[in-house]
Amino acid sequence: MKLMSIASGSSGNCVYVGTDNTAVIVDAGVSRKRINEGLATIDMNIKDVDAIIITHEHIDHTRALGVISRSYGIPMYATEKTCEVIADMRELGDFDKSLLNPIEPDVDFDIGDIRICAHSIWHDAVDPVCYTMKADGKKVSVATDMGGYDDYTVHNLQDSDAMLVEANHDIRMLQAGPYPYSLKQRILGQRGHLSNEASGQLINNILNNHIKAIFLGHLSNENNYPELAYETVKTELMGNPYTNDVRDFNLQVAGRSMPSSLIEL
Repeated sequence: MKLMSIASGSSGNCVYVGTDNTAVIVDAGVSRKRINEGLATIDMNIKDVDAIIITHEHIDHTRALGVISRSYGIPMYATEKTCEVIADMRELGDFDKSLLNPIEPDVDFDIGDIRICAHSIWHDAVDPVCYTMKADGKKVSVATDMGGYDDYTVHNLQDSDAMLVEANHDIRMLQAGPYPYSLKQRILGQRGHLSNEASGQLINNILNNHIKAIFLGHLSNENNYPELAYETVKTELMGNPYTNDVRDFNLQVAGRSMPSSLIEL
């Protein structure tokens, strides 16, 4: 399996997951141009994508769905409620609604040789999910936009060989920052976003001895810094039973505007 973050941040998100035979992208929240530029770094094009799987309807995860569907007719997968909302989003323009395929949380479905499963998460969207994907005995997880987690989340993300996990904000930066009180409470709430500390705690709960890469994603531009997210998560992982050096997990921050390196499992 292969994993690459094309873009990850509060302004737009897109993640590539693939095998030698199948290519999917998780969300399309940046422009078609930027997605193509990211895929070009691994000698691919949007035309090579077999499916788009969507976590939820917010525009930083859906921005390019309309233009991509009109240009390439790529099928899209999301929960039924999310499909219904996306079908009515004026921002996406007119597109073929038959490309929207409803799925159910905790029910596997296949795109080519990748087995995919959505898992419910807590966020202020109609029916948000994270995803786990398996092929060739490997597992990749993409989990962002969630205000918290529980044993269900930990159980579903366990045994991942590579993952992208949200580290949205530093709590102190958010509390002292310019956002209105109501927005701060939304971000800090159970249907908001994971802080750096919470991200590290979640990752610590799902570590194993075969993880090849951990991306920290969906960083806020106003309430976080890549170095701060990295160091905070690193601190939370101290004392784990597997290694004293987080570089052994290939811990890294997914860029807002630059694609990451390609992880091959």
